[in-house]
Amino acid sequence: MIHVIDLHFQKSNETIAAFLVETSEGPVLIETGPYSTFDHLQQGVEKAGFKLEDIRHVLLSHIHFDHAGAAWALAEKGAKIYVHPFGAKHLAEPGKLTESARKIYKEMMDVLWGDIRSIDSALIHQTAHEEVITIGDKKFQAWHTPGHAVHHIAWQLDDIVFTGDVAGVRIGRGPVVPPCPPPDINIEHWVESINLLRKINPAKIYLTHYGAYEQVTEHLDALEKQLHAYADTIKQMMDEELDMTTMTKKFQEFAAQPLHELGFSKEEITQYHAANPAYMSVTGLIRYWKKKASV
Repeated sequence: MIHVIDLHFQKSNETIAAFLVETSEGPVLIETGPYSTFDHLQQGVEKAGFKLEDIRHVLLSHIHFDHAGAAWALAEKGAKIYVHPFGAKHLAEPGKLTESARKIYKEMMDVLWGDIRSIDSALIHQTAHEEVITIGDKKFQAWHTPGHAVHHIAWQLDDIVFTGDVAGVRIGRGPVVPPCPPPDINIEHWVESINLLRKINPAKIYLTHYGAYEQVTEHLDALEKQLHAYADTIKQMMDEELDMTTMTKKFQEFAAQPLHELGFSKEEITQYHAANPAYMSVTGLIRYWKKKASV
């Protein structure tokens, strides 16, 4: 059984999820969310009939704080943390990561993400591409899926895949959109990862932002189209030499337009903004285009 735990990030419903999978050897947690939502994680685990101490295995899609910020708290309770090799060092020594993030989030850093601590390296499992992790009666296969982040893993369980951010953000009746924060957005790698998901051909995908979707082909087609639209829009504004303030304003309007066309409420728009802040995609895609131009 799979339990979808709503972490109520920033008091918003269905913005960040964690997933609890029951196995014959106890529960497995996929994603932890940030430590700022740890109380909601605990409540969700207990609602599913378990305690945090029952969780001995935590599978992370990647190390961004909204997905992995509370991993240290589970490790302190004895859980093993499974992560991409490129992300492992940042879990063991998060100082560089938190210092970089604080420059972006400034006074909101602690409010958004909460405490961040190091994890004992002995509790960190560096997971290889296509590696199968067997826990009780369940087998979880790791697929390295870069594009959103170089350290990204999509986790397959039978005919479903927990996609982290590589399959985008989609909330309720809304459209799928690509989260493109710095530092390592790569459009070409992301399209390759989308094609890998197509090859796996899951019956259902579970998005950290947010929930389960069964129309996988249509979802991935729409994501790829929107990914190129995001990148091309930023490139056009860079070619026009717009200043950062103007570019951010115009891109926020561009990103919000589909939501307005669907008649989204203020609350629904807030959900999307919390899960995928448009200004972060501006920064991430500018960096992508600059790196591409320097090659």
